[in-house]
Order: sequence, then C-alpha cells, then structure tokens
Amino acid sequence: MLSHSVFITSSACVLPNAPVDNSQIEKVLGLINNKASKTKRIVLRNNGIKLRHYVLNSKSGKPSHTNAQLSAKAIKQLFNTADALNHIDLICTGTTIADQLAPGHAVMVHGELGSPPCEVASLSGICISGLMALKYGFLALKNDDSQMAVITGSEVVSPLLHAHNFSNHSAIDAETLDKHPELGFNEDFLRWMLSDGAGALCLETQPRAGQLNLRIEWIKTYSYANEIDTCMYLGAKKIENGGLLGWMHYQPNAFTLKQDVKLLNYSIIEFAINQTIDKIIACTGIQASDIDYFLPHASSMYFMPKIKQALEAKNFAIPMEKWFTNLATKGNTGAASIFIMLDEFIKTKSLKPGNKILCFVPESGRFSSGFMLLTVV
Repeated sequence: MLSHSVFITSSACVLPNAPVDNSQIEKVLGLINNKASKTKRIVLRNNGIKLRHYVLNSKSGKPSHTNAQLSAKAIKQLFNTADALNHIDLICTGTTIADQLAPGHAVMVHGELGSPPCEVASLSGICISGLMALKYGFLALKNDDSQMAVITGSEVVSPLLHAHNFSNHSAIDAETLDKHPELGFNEDFLRWMLSDGAGALCLETQPRAGQLNLRIEWIKTYSYANEIDTCMYLGAKKIENGGLLGWMHYQPNAFTLKQDVKLLNYSIIEFAINQTIDKIIACTGIQASDIDYFLPHASSMYFMPKIKQALEAKNFAIPMEKWFTNLATKGNTGAASIFIMLDEFIKTKSLKPGNKILCFVPESGRFSSGFMLLTVV
C-alpha cells in the first residue's frame, strides 16, 4: 500500500456575528431567573477570555447559523473558486453538539455545501473530536484512499447556554468562588466560557507551490476512560456509581451541559500531560528542543501555568515565547479551537521552512489527550 506525505494546504475559520465582550454576555445569553450572575466576574477573571462569538442574536434570541451552516461556510472559505469544491473526495467533521441527534453532522455539512458525492465521516466527542476528524483525513490521504479532504471542527453551543435552560440553576456564592476559583468550573463556568465557531483545513498529498504548507508528521491521541469516570457530559445525568444514565430516561432537562468540577480540577493535568507525554516521547522520539512553536488548547487560562509546570516536571519544558493561543480573543470553541488557533497562527506568524509546531488538545469528557506535530514546508 502506498504511503503519502499529507499537507495542510489551506485553513479558514468562521466566527459568527460581532465579537461579544465580557459586559455583553448576559445581553446575549440572558439572565437566569431575571437576576445578574454573582459569579460571572470571578469566572471570567480566571478563564482570561475577553471576547467570544455567538450565533444568537442579542435582540431576537434567534441563531444566525446552524452548526452545519457554520462548518460549510468555513469549508467554502478554504478555496478561491467554487469549482474547487468539486474536487473534494472526503469530508470529515468533529463537533460536540451537532444540530440533531441523527443523521451525522458530516452529511448535513455535505448537504449545505452541495458538492458532488464523496465520502463523509462524522466524529463525535468534545474538544478532541476535531483532532480525531483531522486524523481520519490524515490517514485516508496517507494510505491513498483520498486525494483532497476537508476537515472541520465546529461548535454551536450558545443556544444551550441561554438562560431559559437554567431556570432551576443555583450558582455558587461569589465569596466561596473567590477563595476557590476551581469551583467555578461548573455550569456557571461553562456559560461564561464556551462559545461558537468553526474552522476548516484542506488536506492534500502534495504541497501547493508558491506558499508555505504544513506537513502532518503524526497525530497521537489517548483515552483514559478505562481509569476515570465521566467529567463533562450532555444529555445524561450522573448516577451514584459514577456512571451515566442517558437522555432517554429523563425529561429534556437532561440537556444542560454539565461538568464534574472536582474531577476536572483534580484530573485533567494528570491524564492530559503527566500520563500522555511519556507515551508521546516513547512513540515518536520527540524532544522539547525540537519544538519551534507550541499551540495548546485549554478551556481556560487558569490551566496554562499548570500545563507549563507539568511539562517542566517531565523535562519537556517549552519556553513561553514559543507558545501561541488566541483563547482570550476567540474564546473556547471546543472542537473548533485548534482549527481556529491554527488559522490565525498560520496567517500572522512569520513561519520558516523546517519550523516544528506541536499542537496539544486535551478533553475532559472522560479524559482524553491528543498531540499533533506539524512541519512547515
């Protein structure tokens, strides 16, 4: 079987509507029980996000885009001509929350594009689903099963974060949260941090002439679901033994996005870094000195020092001047985050052939961790 190199030849992102600053969030997402949040300020101070985008209109409350529309729009922006869509032979999508339970997200995106028949694959999960979609496309091209793939990571979460879904919400009091900021990582944290967006990448087996391309060296992901309970979940309730009872057993109020705060704060670094980086080093031979740029996806700036400390403890220290994130200005867009980060990074940095870029995507759903190495060519 043939084995090709695989290149990211184009990137794009779509962030719906005007950016929303911290003072405007409740104008879009609404007031829970008609009361301003007592914890919003503290949560925002800790997560470091200044701007984000929502599909919801602040006046009407109606969405401007579906998830599929946002994804298709990002794909279209990959190309200079509409005819280029005719050459796509694989569409892979990753998202936490599709517009519907079924059918899969990828077929809905294909329908929005209106491009000729092709293979599609819908990857589900939370943050890491975008990276898994990218790996599916990478392996398809590498093994000569595709010639041009488009990959998306996308999230449309704001409709779930609207106040009308939280009528029975009881927030942690501000004084307790101020002393223990990690406790803000509950429903209140998710309201003030998650946002909407879509990113897309074009993969080809040959680099495009006259421009910089990114060769994918490898993508490695690991799940630790065998070792730890569920932490972040939707459409289910957590039961006493740590398991989940799915949405079919409950009324629609199971559809609020939840996070086990204590489990997140205690476990995310342990599994995403401590138990993963040794596997990555053993499998690939990568060393910190090889890295020119480090692009970490994090749900909050709260975790950045913890990531840095964990890497240093593993003798994999990466100087902060090599780090790049746009969390503060683009928000946490889940599965789309690494795509949106890469798009801005590619278009704003003076990259040189041979530069090595290490991307990191952790997920707290049931704790998974992924790394990807890119080389500029």
